[in-house]
Amino acid sequence: MNRRHFLKTAAAGTVVTSMSRKFAFAADAPLPTRTLGRTGEKVSIVGLGGYHVGMQSDEQESIRIIRTALDAGMNFLDNCWDYNGGQSEIRMGKALRDGYRQKAFLMTKIDGRTKKAAAQQIEESLRRLQTERIDLLQFHEVIRDTDPDSIFATGGGMEAVLEAKKQGKVRYIGFTGHKSPDIHLKMLQAASAHHFTFDAVQMPLNVMDAHYDSFEKRVLPVLVKDNIGVLGMKPLGDKQIVKSKTAAPVECLHYAMNLPTSVVITGCDSLNILQQALDAARSFKAMSQGEVASLLARTAPVAGKGAYERYKTSHDFDGTYHNPQWLG
Repeated sequence: MNRRHFLKTAAAGTVVTSMSRKFAFAADAPLPTRTLGRTGEKVSIVGLGGYHVGMQSDEQESIRIIRTALDAGMNFLDNCWDYNGGQSEIRMGKALRDGYRQKAFLMTKIDGRTKKAAAQQIEESLRRLQTERIDLLQFHEVIRDTDPDSIFATGGGMEAVLEAKKQGKVRYIGFTGHKSPDIHLKMLQAASAHHFTFDAVQMPLNVMDAHYDSFEKRVLPVLVKDNIGVLGMKPLGDKQIVKSKTAAPVECLHYAMNLPTSVVITGCDSLNILQQALDAARSFKAMSQGEVASLLARTAPVAGKGAYERYKTSHDFDGTYHNPQWLG
């Protein structure tokens, strides 16, 4: 084994197959970055989803995934107060020890709609993540028509988040949701009515969304116009899009990266899947109109009525629907 091959193998710890080719982790290959809206923050084009890193039975494997991602330049870390009963944040907190916190742009989410619930969840997230400051805090699962008014009400969750920001515990503020573009637009309108502008907004952006109740068509232009950071999620539709056999994983990731996203967040429950995301980021090139049209033509026949976007059409993905006590 020559020295060059040894260094690549040692940095990776594994070689994986992606799109019928073999890749090794390459410590010297930079990961592309983009600017997070008007914040000016530089974030990796692809980000590590927090839910999946808390699913493994082996905590050490979760930590390896997080640290390998950070070492490779994937600096955007996603998480949430409710993921895996708190295990996702706990494991990420452990992974961020030993100097790794400095490599990360750390995002987490809270469910609290009342000031009291939001404040409690912020403190718990800080403790679990073993940090004094969250880079981006987001209101999670804005999926009900009533959510915007609840969050911005007197005694609502926004009061707690703004206080946390004033205290230096939070740098930027955003919100997430996967249900309906209408609710996202209502949240943005509620913010405007209160003379507030979000720093980032998270939503599903993928090859199926383009055909049905589309965030890409209705919300994305508003965010771009207002220079709000765009966080794309569910690029593979929680693996459902791949099951449709209309698009390969890397094609799905490239489609989301081809949109004006600041970062595309994807779940990585193994080092192999992490490597797939890294490969997609490093190999991404702007897609031509023809390439986009061809991919959408393939997915259109099965995309109707949200067949592969159950997060829009069912309560399967709605944690706060099944646990309304999290709202406060």
